[in-house]
Amino acid sequence: MSLDAVLARIDDDLPNAIDRLMELLRIQSISTDPAFKAQCSKAADWLVADLKSLGVQAETRETPGHPMVVGHVEGPEDGTGPHVLFYGHYDVQPVDPLELWDNDPFDPQIEDTAKGKVIRGRGSSDDKGQLMTFVEACRAWKAEFGKMPCRITFFFEGEEESGSPSLVPFLEQNKNDLKADLAFICDTGLFESRVPAIITQLRGLLGEEMTITAANKDLHSGMFGGLAMNPIRVLSGVLANLHDDQGRIQVPNFYDGVPELSPEISEQWKALEFNHSEFLGDVGLSDPAGEQDRSPIEMIWSRPTADVNGIWGGYTGDGFKTVLPAQAHAKVSFRLVGTQDPHAIRKEFRAWVEAQLPDDVSVTFHGHGASAAGQMSTVHPAFEASRAALGAEWGFEAAFAGCGGSIPVAGFFETILGMDSMLVGWGKDDDQLHSPNEKYDVESFHKGIRSWARILDAIT
Repeated sequence: MSLDAVLARIDDDLPNAIDRLMELLRIQSISTDPAFKAQCSKAADWLVADLKSLGVQAETRETPGHPMVVGHVEGPEDGTGPHVLFYGHYDVQPVDPLELWDNDPFDPQIEDTAKGKVIRGRGSSDDKGQLMTFVEACRAWKAEFGKMPCRITFFFEGEEESGSPSLVPFLEQNKNDLKADLAFICDTGLFESRVPAIITQLRGLLGEEMTITAANKDLHSGMFGGLAMNPIRVLSGVLANLHDDQGRIQVPNFYDGVPELSPEISEQWKALEFNHSEFLGDVGLSDPAGEQDRSPIEMIWSRPTADVNGIWGGYTGDGFKTVLPAQAHAKVSFRLVGTQDPHAIRKEFRAWVEAQLPDDVSVTFHGHGASAAGQMSTVHPAFEASRAALGAEWGFEAAFAGCGGSIPVAGFFETILGMDSMLVGWGKDDDQLHSPNEKYDVESFHKGIRSWARILDAIT
């Protein structure tokens, strides 16, 4: 079998592949809004029909929310080769504020920009365009050779943008049907919009909301100021103590389970030559604010964080009100790495806050999620084979990279299905995910399809 023949077919069929993507993008599959429930079902049905056209045994499966799409196709008759699961999501973010879109978000268009042609429309990058790169690679393979290169399970979710409430129960109920040797997830991007990356580290997330209370009512600052404790003063002191002057987080035992980079990964990251000045300059900043003994790329990929996401209390309306508020509030989030235990950190954080409170002051907490970090093993030979395949397509050596955000499904595949995930994507930094005028470069779509063909060839 010739990979060159598959790549040539992908090139020739690109206009048709774009037309198919456009058809999927026109479906308004907004998962968070009940008004679009029928549209979500329509998107799931569209994908089932498309998979069936490739000879995949596909169907929708109902959940309490939006349907899952599951499809299976067998590999070589001799049973050789891996069994891979490909995951993507067909639901999209709401389009608000609509007035900031240049065109109808569900009437996708090809646009010429200074950086090349783009596909403009909601879901073009997150995640319909990414999802379809794998489907189109399989289509080209099937058209060229009459069969798929290996055994493949397709798994498309319709609730990723609304917190995936049905995902864990569905995985637990369908373990035997979904388990494979390795999972592919296409919901990430290129490093600095040009270098292919295989994400092997995902930060976890812990959220804490706290309310600090002093007096039993708001007080007149002229009568009580100087005598009564102001909870905003207490809260400000606690938050100021969260980091030392070198950027290290001061919660006791916070760094338990934080690993050091291996020499191999460290060298790969150095080779990327991350330009933090440009990265920060794009948002009007210049100086890295994390742990000062760490490189900027470590700060965003492999080091944990503590951030104040919101703080309020007292009078914040127009004019002025001289009041000592009874309460002050803050929301704090922690991005976690390695084997940090979010539940242990929650306990330590709460005890650390309480120890700083003066007499007459109390605190209550409300937790918001507690997910551990994901660390993908790269022992499976498919990882190095895929890294080489990506380098051949993009002209840059691919890296095993980190990701500052969280993609919970990768962790669920590990804990529930017992399989590693390879996270590869072709998005660019300016795709405007979740924002008005979302786009996906035609180059990302085209080379993404070719990349999956190369990966499938490399691992079989």
